[in-house]
Amino acid sequence: MNKRVVIDPITRIEGHLRIEVEVDENNVITKAWSSSTLWRGIEVILKGRTPMDVGLIVQRICGVCTYSHYRCGTEAVENALGMTIPVNAKYLRSLMQSSLYMHDHIVHFYHLHGLDWVDVVSALGADPAKAAQDSLKYTDKPIATGEGELRAVQERVKALVETGKLGPFANAYWGNGTYRFTPEQNLIALSHYLKALEVQRVAAEMLAIFGGKSPHPQSLVVGGVTSVRDMLSPARLQEWKQKHAIVQDFIERAYQADIVMAAEAFGTEASVLGGVNVKSFLCTNDFLMGDGQYLFEQGVIMHGDLANVTDINPDFIKEDVTHAWYQADSAQHPYDGTTVPDYTGFVERETVYGKLPTLDGDGKYSWVKSPRYQDEPVEVGPLSCLLVNYAKGNPIVVDAVNGLLARTGLPIEALFTTLGRTAARMLQTVLVGQASLHTFDALITNLMSDESTFIAPEIDSNKEYVGHAMNEAPRGMLSHWIRIKNGKVENYQAVVPTTWNAGPVDANGKMGPYEASLIGLTLEDPTKPLEVIRIIHSFDPCMACSVHVMDYKKQTLGQFKIDPNGF
Repeated sequence: MNKRVVIDPITRIEGHLRIEVEVDENNVITKAWSSSTLWRGIEVILKGRTPMDVGLIVQRICGVCTYSHYRCGTEAVENALGMTIPVNAKYLRSLMQSSLYMHDHIVHFYHLHGLDWVDVVSALGADPAKAAQDSLKYTDKPIATGEGELRAVQERVKALVETGKLGPFANAYWGNGTYRFTPEQNLIALSHYLKALEVQRVAAEMLAIFGGKSPHPQSLVVGGVTSVRDMLSPARLQEWKQKHAIVQDFIERAYQADIVMAAEAFGTEASVLGGVNVKSFLCTNDFLMGDGQYLFEQGVIMHGDLANVTDINPDFIKEDVTHAWYQADSAQHPYDGTTVPDYTGFVERETVYGKLPTLDGDGKYSWVKSPRYQDEPVEVGPLSCLLVNYAKGNPIVVDAVNGLLARTGLPIEALFTTLGRTAARMLQTVLVGQASLHTFDALITNLMSDESTFIAPEIDSNKEYVGHAMNEAPRGMLSHWIRIKNGKVENYQAVVPTTWNAGPVDANGKMGPYEASLIGLTLEDPTKPLEVIRIIHSFDPCMACSVHVMDYKKQTLGQFKIDPNGF
């Protein structure tokens, strides 16, 4: 008899995510449901507001990749108005995006995803001297892995354990049979976990130099940027470069080394050699470099056909809500998209933990819509970005991917796995960090003859405008779509990366990447589904900040009237 496993909430992510799976008598997952249980209503709030406020409002969609929404919303308005901003503004926006990536990916691997690979309890029994020696196998210049440093880390964590207050290490599935690191490898990664807490702060400071603060920077406006004094200050420019050097050093000597170590340890582990059952991939242009070219180029791979990468056609993007808690008669293009909630509730049934409210897989069961490209589910994110660019022959990406495969001894098929998705995020971080120095140098060169950062926007209240923007946010392709009428926002939709990946099954019965990635996975212990969490975390879920709280019994918890002209 099949059993229902409920994981709610999925922790170490942004937002509210619930995963339910059904396993057969052999603990093989046969069905899966992905649900976000809070509603994002930013699109409704934007209606009737001035387009000049869009960027500042939409960055509140998320508390992590705030800058990506800020930039995408601002550029959607610029696209609608037909504006071309000064090149200095483009460079500064690219540098802020790079800073965000370097911060976000470090935090994701170590502090969100890392404990899916690292058994902290095992690390407490490691030999620090042996671990220090082992660290030299993955880089000839390791960080924070000297014998004394490792012993201090071990003692620090052991003291925490002895207090009984485990903090971030509480409620984990320590000892799960799908952990593969040796005690010494666990200790190496644990040391980097703690070191990354210091490094991520430096990365956040990088973004704040040109953004004013992080998260929720303040320096983008429709028409350009406002961080003119920082851009013209040699001290501020040098500060960004110095902080960049610290972060990039950690990325190349710790993050990269730990992925190589993971490839060695998990290279034959069945639970991480699956996890990619949607074989269509999508990414967009991003990270402007000094020669006017982008580090990553846009493109679409359909049905795993790497020999046929096509250009993105925005007309092919639609959102289906058949199994989402919204009302719509059919799939909608974002320009015409609606955000009308239609919550239908949960269903009581037996689970491995007893009787619980569970998702109604036959009806509506998520606040996430289901984006489709040519009616097909598509994965977005670092893996998609690298696969598209690898297939297109982007030399920077081809060299990086081939280099990692050669170093680890993994076949190219390993890219289409949970391990491959995690490795792709690391490679993307390395490349973004390196490319941002070219962007920095291009900015310095351009400033010798041009200090412009802004052009004034003009809106004719008698005209209607339509526009969109796409960028490669840390979790994948992000797009914002706007209609402007009478000088105000008439309609707005944000199709975010996690919407592409986490959406429920569509009208045609096709599952999105989250759900599809879990089918066929065998669980060692359904009551401790580490394997599920490891795969889902590899996407880096960002379920988006919410403005509506849901009650299982459909009771009204509060009502709020949003007045765009008041407070």
